[in-house]
Amino acid sequence: MGRVHSRLNISPAMGSAPSKPAPASQVVPSDGEKQSLVDSFSSLHVSEPEAAPLSADGSLSLSNISSWESSLASDSKTQLARTVLAQSNIKSILTSRSAIIKDSHVFNTEVDFKTDPITNQKSSGRCWLFATTNVLRYNVMKKLDLKDFQCSQSYLFFYDKLNKANYYLELSLQLADLPLDDRLVDNLSGDLISDGGQWDMAVNILENYGIVPQVLYPESTHSSLSSPLNTLLKTKLREHALILRDLSASLKASSLSADQMQATLRSKKEELLKEVYTVMTATLGVPPRPDETFTYDYYDKDSKAHAWTGTPLQFYKAFASRQYAPSSCFSLINDPRNDFGKLYTVDKLGNVWGGRPVLYVNTEIDNLKKAVVDMVKAGVPVFFGCDVGQFSENGNGIMDIDLMEYENAFNIKFGLTKAQRLQVNESAMTHAMVISGVHLDASGNPVRYKVENSWGPDVGDKGYFVMTDKWFEQFVYQVVVPKALAPKELVKVYESGDAVVLPHWDPMGALA
Repeated sequence: MGRVHSRLNISPAMGSAPSKPAPASQVVPSDGEKQSLVDSFSSLHVSEPEAAPLSADGSLSLSNISSWESSLASDSKTQLARTVLAQSNIKSILTSRSAIIKDSHVFNTEVDFKTDPITNQKSSGRCWLFATTNVLRYNVMKKLDLKDFQCSQSYLFFYDKLNKANYYLELSLQLADLPLDDRLVDNLSGDLISDGGQWDMAVNILENYGIVPQVLYPESTHSSLSSPLNTLLKTKLREHALILRDLSASLKASSLSADQMQATLRSKKEELLKEVYTVMTATLGVPPRPDETFTYDYYDKDSKAHAWTGTPLQFYKAFASRQYAPSSCFSLINDPRNDFGKLYTVDKLGNVWGGRPVLYVNTEIDNLKKAVVDMVKAGVPVFFGCDVGQFSENGNGIMDIDLMEYENAFNIKFGLTKAQRLQVNESAMTHAMVISGVHLDASGNPVRYKVENSWGPDVGDKGYFVMTDKWFEQFVYQVVVPKALAPKELVKVYESGDAVVLPHWDPMGALA
């Protein structure tokens, strides 16, 4: 589509400069290319309209409606649809019975250890943190021989939210000279402390704060119902941003040095952040410090009592898989709008200021599938991002592009490609979950995937969904894979640090 991106060389020593295109005057087509162009243009023609429009000025006229109704009134299929669908929920009534029968919750290849219980993010947008902790608890439960266990999602939620507040205010200082109606400034203030996030953002929190068992920092009303807290914090942070912008403008008119101005602004920012911390601790509770020692008392699956003592950072390090540690994992994405085999990032997207950037290696969908199969066979649950609301059904826990009979019922065809859906805001990453199994055919190709959701045990098949391979192709955008299990050429792309920078509002900046 000819989109233009800036580039961010995160690791200059390892990156390579892009080659310069030859000047237009030096590009001379061959005789064969010339003839091909002639043939292409000669085949083009402008067809005459079948009929004159009923509305010459483009407005919707009664003549349009009369014409449409005249043709549809005699169509028996349309009349049946009107009789049935006017009194029913189209998503329920048009669910394909054959798809439900076909999409069996049976998988011949699964990770070797099942985790419990099915988690529930309730009325919050914390799916990425639940997916992260559902992956993390796998090793905790295996090593401690536990029957059931949850990491504290609220603990990660607290430190992520506090860091996002700081990140937004730092950006407000950085962009203080831009007008408020600048697209970037406006976009940043729109969803400044979203509940959502990305894998690299989860790694930032884990590496800086560690993790604790849920019993040591349990759920609260406002972690499970985050909207009231978010509304309050956004109001204050937008006010804080304006205060910092005004202070920045006044300091520039003073005689202070650049270092003195920076120190004054940072001091004011920290004073304002204390208000955010005050609100968060009152509503979520004071979390453990990452360097604070705690004791976790627990029963193993044989009801024998044990205790583990250490800090949140030590707990994280003790139970993070050495070979497949979160910090060694990176995101493969399938974004057909952009070139494959390249590294991408999103401008001004992050949570920990100065932390690990959000990075994606864009590649063909078959590489994402292979990564999933390899990880499941290695006993590693898979964090992935998708557009969960597309052709999905919660009662049976099915994600299948053949699930809804819309085309038959309405005599329509869906023609958008995956790339086009991204281009016109029809699709984006909206949800993160965990793949813990796959059903392979006789040739070893995936047919369907076992998905662990975070919507509680009453949704889907006791909390699990089945995702067909065709749905995976169209609506899965991201798979997080350890370097040890990723194709070497893609690891090389990731480690190059030479990232194409997508604008802040790009769909790849969507927070699951």
